[in-house]
Amino acid sequence: MLHDLLDPFLRTWADIAGGPHAPLAFRFVLQPAVATFFAIRDGRRDAREGRPFFLWALIHDPRHRIYLMEEGWKHIGKVFVLAVVMDSIYQAIELRWIYIGQALMMAILLAVVPYLFLRGIVNRIMSRR
Repeated sequence: MLHDLLDPFLRTWADIAGGPHAPLAFRFVLQPAVATFFAIRDGRRDAREGRPFFLWALIHDPRHRIYLMEEGWKHIGKVFVLAVVMDSIYQAIELRWIYIGQALMMAILLAVVPYLFLRGIVNRIMSRR
């Protein structure tokens, strides 16, 4: 039973560990690169408009949380969908099966997490200038 629950995480970890040498390994570069582009653009805009750090505001400002989530999804949603599609293609080629949970986890790790952290870092750097 425990193995069944951990199986998607173990498969994802094995994919990450062996990923750079696998087919479609460019997704490990492409997805974070596109997320970085959007994070830099949005972080600069946040700094120009005097907005608080995105992730901090998302966590600590319940009044604006829905708006921030919608705005963030509008910018990162395309990257997220591309990441899910690319990982699904990789799985179909390499594993001969598509594990949607694994594709979602990889998309979050490769696209959403870098976006969230980099947007705040860029905002902080640009705000200090």
